[in-house]
Amino acid sequence: MVLSAKTRHEGIYGMTRDGKLRLRDVTVALDGQPLIAGLSLVVAPGEVVTVMGASGSGKSTLLSWICGSVDPVFAITGHVLLDGQDITRTAPEARRVGILFQDDLLFPHLSVGENLAFGIPRGVGRDDRRARVADALAEAELSGFEDRDPATLSGGQRARVALMRTLMAEPKALLLDEPFSKLDAALRDRIRRFTFDHATERGLPTLLVTHDPDDAAAAAGPIIDIDIAPC
Repeated sequence: MVLSAKTRHEGIYGMTRDGKLRLRDVTVALDGQPLIAGLSLVVAPGEVVTVMGASGSGKSTLLSWICGSVDPVFAITGHVLLDGQDITRTAPEARRVGILFQDDLLFPHLSVGENLAFGIPRGVGRDDRRARVADALAEAELSGFEDRDPATLSGGQRARVALMRTLMAEPKALLLDEPFSKLDAALRDRIRRFTFDHATERGLPTLLVTHDPDDAAAAAGPIIDIDIAPC
């Protein structure tokens, strides 16, 4: 299902604590020119909604804004709600929104295990942290890799570690900024499935931005094309 950027979904104005990610009347403008105008959508827990658009369409800026960090050259209005709470003005670190980018952004000076542990919330005891890292490595099919240097990992292994590190922070929503675009075709399908399966299993509302129709098809959810002019 491909919708225009101004599509409104039923229930978008509700404030029930229901685990949903909502965008309400979001406009992204640069130098007074709107890139995205009046975008409203709802992403249910475990659902993957895709926002498609060409390069420069404002889709990555949209995700940065949801996270609470955006270049001040952009003028953005509207509201973002998560689990029934308006987080538009909430500090980035308090939003509990996870994001994956085109680059995996693993810390080169930390081991694989230390990269994973970095995502664990503060206050978790040492033994529990170790157990969580071991569980994450097992889920990523990387048991025994905790002491490895990230530079020695393959592209697929790095992608799995990046996802698991993001999930270790226990986000309430997951944002995907074209994280599959730098993977080769053979690996891309596997990492897509790995990512979508983990998001669905955890009941995370997931918003994917991409220009690749194959990404949207694999997500198997609603598609909003911000390049389509509203009627």
